Amino acid sequence: MKKILVTGGAGYIGSHTCIELLNSGYEVVIVDDFTNSVAEPVRRVQELTGKTLSFHEVNLLDKEALDAVFKSEEKIDAVIHFAALKAVGESVEQPLMYYKNNISGSLTLFEVMRDNGVSNIVFSSSATVYGDPEVTPIQEDAAVHATNPYGHTKAMMEQILMDTSHALEWGVILLRYFNPVGAHESGQIGEDPDYPNNLLPFVSQVAAGIREHVTIFGDDYDTVDGTGVRDYIHVVDLARAHVKSIEKLTSKVNGTLIYNIGTGTGYSVKQMVETFRQVSGKEIKTIIGPRRPGDIAECTADATLANNELGWHAEYGLQEMIESAWKWQSTYPNGYRDAK
Repeated sequence: MKKILVTGGAGYIGSHTCIELLNSGYEVVIVDDFTNSVAEPVRRVQELTGKTLSFHEVNLLDKEALDAVFKSEEKIDAVIHFAALKAVGESVEQPLMYYKNNISGSLTLFEVMRDNGVSNIVFSSSATVYGDPEVTPIQEDAAVHATNPYGHTKAMMEQILMDTSHALEWGVILLRYFNPVGAHESGQIGEDPDYPNNLLPFVSQVAAGIREHVTIFGDDYDTVDGTGVRDYIHVVDLARAHVKSIEKLTSKVNGTLIYNIGTGTGYSVKQMVETFRQVSGKEIKTIIGPRRPGDIAECTADATLANNELGWHAEYGLQEMIESAWKWQSTYPNGYRDAK
């Protein structure tokens, strides 16, 4: 495979994946409409790699424009599909927006792929499809019990791709991410939310003096210190899992393969905050709030299948995750808005 189309390629995970693809010798075509992103990462990806990519500002709901992208580019060999709305809380408040954007946009993409003879895809799924797991670490054959509209959209898209793979003999790889954190080692690419939906960007912004405190939602869980435990994975490790997945698709995958992408090690909210204090040297004020609806006590991955079948292994530990996140945050306190 040579040319990879990346939807949502200007986003946090997408931009890191584009770097890894370009560094691995692939041609990259980005489709993004900047709903969850800005244009600056596209420039920086090219600057960091010394390579050019093709960019198209297109919303996936615009079938005609998306089809024009496929037709204007020489043969696209595979798609990596990141583009989606992704905030759990927002999905609970605005489910119709999430179902329309995530499901309808994906259906349009899959139809355009079919019409243009593209039959290989790596899909950005999520551990949220498991809901509240009965056993951790979670294996890929665990029951799918999403507990919020965001998770439901991921589970639905997985099912659509499994059915399509069966009917059309597509090669499909579903990557169920756990909790991506960190930033590129250069400090030039990182997570840049207007308002953080995840723990580490919030902690980063408190350390940088942008926010006053971190609210810990519940300290009475049955965990090591009462706070929620999650499996955090460095975003560069996650990006490399996509490159390994593209390599796997070159061996002609017929059907659907599902892989958990995590480290298998869980850290509590308090452990994350304390490690960030040590790395940044900054005081990070925390307050205890009530549990959030839908939050679970613990969620960690069994990534044995990805290790064995993709030849992928997480290389970065917690210290490196937080050091890279702080390097990005301290270099660009206001994210890409600090771009000159």
